[in-house]
Amino acid sequence: MWLPLTRKEITFETEFMNDLILQPILFMGMLSLGMMLMMYATRIPAAKVLEAEGVDLQKLSHPAQLGGVFPSKVERFADNYNHLWEQPTLFYAVVLVIWALGHADALHLYAAWTYCGLRLLHSIVQVTINQVWVRFSLFFLSWMALAFMLVRESLRAAGMAD
Repeated sequence: MWLPLTRKEITFETEFMNDLILQPILFMGMLSLGMMLMMYATRIPAAKVLEAEGVDLQKLSHPAQLGGVFPSKVERFADNYNHLWEQPTLFYAVVLVIWALGHADALHLYAAWTYCGLRLLHSIVQVTINQVWVRFSLFFLSWMALAFMLVRESLRAAGMAD
């Protein structure tokens, strides 16, 4: 059964609050940019070392062939960059729905910024100490913030919650 989406009437007072929900998307974009730059800053020098050792990098042109070729610290930046294109894509979609329907409020803003902070901490842990249980805990907590936003907005969009 299709439920019609309910859009909150946007007034001058709520427009500013509503637009604030877009800032976490920009934050996540900057985090992705930072990880991409760090990935290349570590991967290019490591690739030059491999070439100097006689490794034919063209034979490593498929991502599946790269596993274990680069030092762990180099691979962690690449792994984290890839992770920023997985779960966060749902975050972007949920935030855009919240914004489009005019449903941004303090709870959604707190949840969105909590998600961003936890993802930042997850990235820092992954590229530094890489403790699996710490990373998992941060990942799980970020999912809880995202799940809160997703479920709450689904209910609000369907007119089942205020």
